[in-house]
Amino acid sequence: MSEVLPGDRRVSGPRLIALVGPFQSGKTSLLESILTRGGALSRQGSVRDGSSVGDSSPEARAHAASVEANVASVDYLGDRFTFVDLPGSIEFAHEARNVLPVCDAAVVVCEADERKLPALRVILSELEELGLPRILFLNKIDAATARIREILALLQPASRTPLLLRQIPIWQNGIVTGFIDLALERAFVYREHAPSVVVDVPAGELPTEKEARYTMLEKLADYDDSLMEELLSDIEPPRDQVFDDLTLDLRKGLVAPVLIGSAAEGHGVTRLLKALRHEAPAIAQVRARLGIADEGPALAHAIKTVHTAHGGKLSFSRVLRGGFADGGVVKSARGEDRIAGLSRLMGLTATKQSRIEEGDCVAFGRLDHVATGDTFGDAKSGASTSGAPAQAIPPVAPPQPAYALAVAVKDRKDEARLATAIAKLSEEDPSLVFVHDQEASEMRLLGQGEMHVRVALERLNARFGVVVETQKPSVGYKETIRHTVNVRGRHKKQSGGHGQFGDVVLDVGPLPRGEGFAFNETVHGGAVPRNYFSAIEEGCRDALERGPLGFPVVDVAVTLTDGSYHTVDSSDMAFRTAARIGVAEALAKAGPVLLEPIQAVEITTPSDCLSKITAIVSGRRGQILGYDARPGWDGWDVLNALIPEAEMEGLIVELRSATAGVGSFTQKFDHWTEMVGKSADAIVAHRAAAAKAPAH
Repeated sequence: MSEVLPGDRRVSGPRLIALVGPFQSGKTSLLESILTRGGALSRQGSVRDGSSVGDSSPEARAHAASVEANVASVDYLGDRFTFVDLPGSIEFAHEARNVLPVCDAAVVVCEADERKLPALRVILSELEELGLPRILFLNKIDAATARIREILALLQPASRTPLLLRQIPIWQNGIVTGFIDLALERAFVYREHAPSVVVDVPAGELPTEKEARYTMLEKLADYDDSLMEELLSDIEPPRDQVFDDLTLDLRKGLVAPVLIGSAAEGHGVTRLLKALRHEAPAIAQVRARLGIADEGPALAHAIKTVHTAHGGKLSFSRVLRGGFADGGVVKSARGEDRIAGLSRLMGLTATKQSRIEEGDCVAFGRLDHVATGDTFGDAKSGASTSGAPAQAIPPVAPPQPAYALAVAVKDRKDEARLATAIAKLSEEDPSLVFVHDQEASEMRLLGQGEMHVRVALERLNARFGVVVETQKPSVGYKETIRHTVNVRGRHKKQSGGHGQFGDVVLDVGPLPRGEGFAFNETVHGGAVPRNYFSAIEEGCRDALERGPLGFPVVDVAVTLTDGSYHTVDSSDMAFRTAARIGVAEALAKAGPVLLEPIQAVEITTPSDCLSKITAIVSGRRGQILGYDARPGWDGWDVLNALIPEAEMEGLIVELRSATAGVGSFTQKFDHWTEMVGKSADAIVAHRAAAAKAPAH
């Protein structure tokens, strides 16, 4: 990237800014304050009383927390800004993964709260990996009790990038009454819900201001040799040079500037907006970061999908290059669509647009062939290119689900509506997964945590009118046998006309764990004609679907050794039935034993929570295999363990509680283990009772 020259700091064109930060750090309040200060709102709303532009969905209102990305635009001093308020909970973190790569910068809303540092570390790490310029907005400064240096020292371990303090608070009788901007060398006194008033730097604050400013310049000098020479020579650098360095270092991600304020009171918001206006990059740097050429057909990237009750499908998209007009035809890898409306969003309020230009972030109406994460282009201008535009961003795979519930509609007539509703919810949020476990005859909704799944169920009811009953998912127990037995399976029936006759002699025995099922035959002399062998094998498989303990049977070998047939009454169905009867009898005699599925689990956790995590794993009959430092994450560990599937239910809730909301895990099936004793007897008894219970 070229150096920023004096007088060349400003960039033109719309900007897309992400508001990120730990849960309940004040992102939505900051968005409200920004919109008010920019004139988009006449009065600042409140998250607490449910009057904010952000968190406007019924689910967000009900839980007083962000559960999806919220988009709002504002014009400030002639520049258009679109802000995306992203959820702070890790359960909804996937919302950000298609948004952040196409943003110009991020404002990280944080506070002086040690409990939220792990969450801040997770957020900053993702921004650092993306190379996204970021400004920290130290919120709730009016409630701070520690000195600013102490707060900065508290926050720095969460960031690999040096934090650059640009403002210091003015204290009066133990209360923060304003701040000093170290770059401008000006003081500002807070006014409630109004821009701060510029005043002279108080005489008592001058020594602190000089020291803090010199510290800021020293950090900037790490990346500017001429500034370093000036400092060593006690030469005061020109103010323009300082702002040039601040701009360049922000855009290159060399530093993370720290501004202070109070979102709820509107303190510090004007200076934040001015910093974004003068220093944040624009769409050209996004293209450079993504490897997209500046010249070429119009191009956009879908960051979020929403299905509305009356407007149909909306694809929130950032225009990466060129422009689009309402009614134009766009093309993606999935097909072509005609744009049915372009809208700027302000919470739930849409403003129609006839045309949009590069850098804009708006909702495209009814792009049926565009999914979240897709890149699409103008079909007409791209006619000379090779088909659909290439993906600007590699597909973002959703994280593995961490929480599941079995669901069933209360009314059977809702089954078709449930499938349609789930498809729409999954398109809006790909981290939601809906599966049908045929073996357990169970439908399951899986997500990133208890709240994530709960919100999805609330949307099913509120938006689609589908009410479901939920319960814990069943555990995939199986059974096997310990001994080999020889049995005869015989099926004979005469009811007038052709009868049914099948007769087989079978050896039924165990296989090594994981081998599944094997069928062989050693029949001699045509005792059973070869054309019945496949039917006999199917009969064996039928018997294995439910063993004597009530579960599917695995790791069994069946060998057909003898039998007999009738030239008239024998048939495929008769031999299939005979084989099923024989294998069912053999399984009961061959020492059936319950098999419990064991999962290999990898848990990531802050190091200071490791002892809690090991206790949680041990309390769930887990076997700890070991732990190591998480690569590239100072102060974090990865623990590997084997945990029974039956003990995985609710694990993510316990992990999050023990790790200030940031613990996570992945799992995969590892092996089966025999289960005996009272625990096994209880599981078998429960299965038998469930089988006898009347179906609803």
